[in-house]
Amino acid sequence: MKRYFSEKIYTELTHRYNKATLNKKELANELGVSVSSINSYIVKGVGIPEYIKVGTGKNGKVLFPVVNVVTYLSNTIRVA
Repeated sequence: MKRYFSEKIYTELTHRYNKATLNKKELANELGVSVSSINSYIVKGVGIPEYIKVGTGKNGKVLFPVVNVVTYLSNTIRVA
């Protein structure tokens, strides 16, 4: 399956956040869902972009690289 990458989405996200990763709250904002939904998706392992976990245990921080978010959005958003 071919994966797409939208330069327009990448430009918008990097301009909006000015950093290489998004946290759960920022991702929830972009996807239009709650942070608790993001937590649920992480537990289920589906419905979100690939992420990295910094630290161990319950206090580990979950970060979503912008390139992964863009790839996810580029391949899940339907364009008319």
